[in-house]
Amino acid sequence: MSRIGKVPVTIPEKVKVEIKDTTVHVEGPKGKLTKTFAPVVKLENKDGKITVTPVDETRFARSMYGTARAVISNMIKGVTDGYAKELEIQGVGFKAALKGANQLDLALGYSHPIVYDIPEGIKITVTDQTKLKVEGADKQVVGEVTANIRAYYPPEPYKGKGVRIVGEHAERVRRKEGKTVA
Repeated sequence: MSRIGKVPVTIPEKVKVEIKDTTVHVEGPKGKLTKTFAPVVKLENKDGKITVTPVDETRFARSMYGTARAVISNMIKGVTDGYAKELEIQGVGFKAALKGANQLDLALGYSHPIVYDIPEGIKITVTDQTKLKVEGADKQVVGEVTANIRAYYPPEPYKGKGVRIVGEHAERVRRKEGKTVA
C-alpha cells in the first residue's frame, strides 16, 4: 500500500478546487489546471482537504492512488508557487533569443536556426543569450519543455558544449579524456 497516498492534501486559501468524478480542476493565482485520473481512484474534498482512496484492491488501483495524490499535490503547488527550471547553453556561437511572444530561436551550431514553439501556459525568459528560465504552473509541462530544448543539442562528452539543465547530475554529463600523445 502507498504511504504517501494516505496523507490528505491541504488546500490553501487562495486555491479553488472542484472535483467531478475523477476530474480535478484547480485554480489559483498562477493559473488553472485540469487533470482526469483513472476510474480506480475515489476523490473527496472535505474540510479543505482532498483525500484519495482506491476503489478496489487491485494492484493498479493501489499504485494509482498514491500517484493521483502526488499529482494533485503538484497541481496545487503549481497554481500557488509555480515551477521553474533553468537551462544553460555552452559553446562558441551558441545562443538563444525570443522571437515574438511564443517562439524561441536557438542557434546551436547547425546550418539552420532552430525555432521552438512555446506551449501555452509556459513562460521562457532568456538572459545573456545563454541562460534560459522555463516557468509554468504544470510541473509535467515545464519538465517536458526543458527536456525538449535540451534534446536539440545535449552536452557532448569532450568539450562539454551543448544545452544543459542547471544542477544536472554529473554522471548524466560525463566528460571523456581526449587523445594523448604517447
